[in-house]
Amino acid sequence: MAKRDYYEVLGVAKGASEDEIKKAYRKLAMKYHPDRNPDDSSAEAKFKEASEAYEILSDADKRSAYDRMGHAAFDGMGGMGGGGGFGGGNFQDMFGQFGDIFGDMFSGRQGGGQSRQRRGADLRYVMELTLEEAVKGVKKNVTFTAPAPCTACDGKGAKDPKDVQTCGTCHGAGQVRMQQGFFSVNQTCPTCHGRGKTVKNPCNVCHGSGVKDKSRTLEVSIPAGVDNSDRVRLTGEGEAGGAGVQPGDLYVEIVVKEHKVFQRDGADLYMEVPISFTDAALGKDVEIPTLDGRVNLKIPEGTQTGRLFRLRGKGVKPVRTTMTGDLLCRVTVETPVNLNNHQKELLRELQGSMDNGAQSPNKKSFFDRIGEFFS
Repeated sequence: MAKRDYYEVLGVAKGASEDEIKKAYRKLAMKYHPDRNPDDSSAEAKFKEASEAYEILSDADKRSAYDRMGHAAFDGMGGMGGGGGFGGGNFQDMFGQFGDIFGDMFSGRQGGGQSRQRRGADLRYVMELTLEEAVKGVKKNVTFTAPAPCTACDGKGAKDPKDVQTCGTCHGAGQVRMQQGFFSVNQTCPTCHGRGKTVKNPCNVCHGSGVKDKSRTLEVSIPAGVDNSDRVRLTGEGEAGGAGVQPGDLYVEIVVKEHKVFQRDGADLYMEVPISFTDAALGKDVEIPTLDGRVNLKIPEGTQTGRLFRLRGKGVKPVRTTMTGDLLCRVTVETPVNLNNHQKELLRELQGSMDNGAQSPNKKSFFDRIGEFFS
């Protein structure tokens, strides 16, 4: 059966860029990868065909030769340029060529063949803070239960250190190489379950795992300026991973409670300041709170509802910057309610004495526009 055109295999045009070829190959490889299609020989064949096409078209020299001569350029080379491909059978080397696309998905190699350092799981703790605590910083205790090194065997899994031995199956690597079809893949060692060690006479408290659930209380220093979703990392305070395994980390995630007065937006604080309509009309100094005390907000006469006043430097200094935000005060003019008859009469008298054109310019302008619209 004649080989299909490599560009046709990947589904790209002959003038496709390197990125387009790489993306097309990745899509096909993920779709037909044998791990996703066990016992499917047709998927394995398509995966092999796509990988062969990519090996040629991703190399500038081989692609140039292929564009000139087609498949004939590689006749007698085992189906791949240079004789080091699928025909030769060294699939571990072949997968190494695609590390920039799939990382260690195929070969299982980590940093020059070294296995990834095993460690315990990271833990997440949600801490609620008041706005004041988040802005100023605080020290708080967190209490949680998580696997910790067993005190009976000092986390070794056995009371006698001589009983802890290097795993004979993986030779301490924690992984074994398994052959699946035409390629090999690294898997967690079934004997030691990734620890790299076996225990001859396990500890009767932790049963050889080296860990035991334990309640712990830690003091956490929360820096000033944190906000919702910020995290404080406590290195090595996460879940213990067992004998000879580095512990994970503890992440304290911040949730700031709603405040009765202020709303925060990054470095700035917002607040609503209700004032009477007489204060808005005549002007007045209004005392308002800040996070560090009180200040006078000068309301000029004729202030309209919704006007925003900015008090510089009265906001928050976020944890990652040196600039302090502002406090923004939005004025809301309240309409009086529950008036008695005398108060109503005074308002009518006030209304009768006013020239709406002078005292209510926005109102006059609005109704002038309405009149022009209908006319």
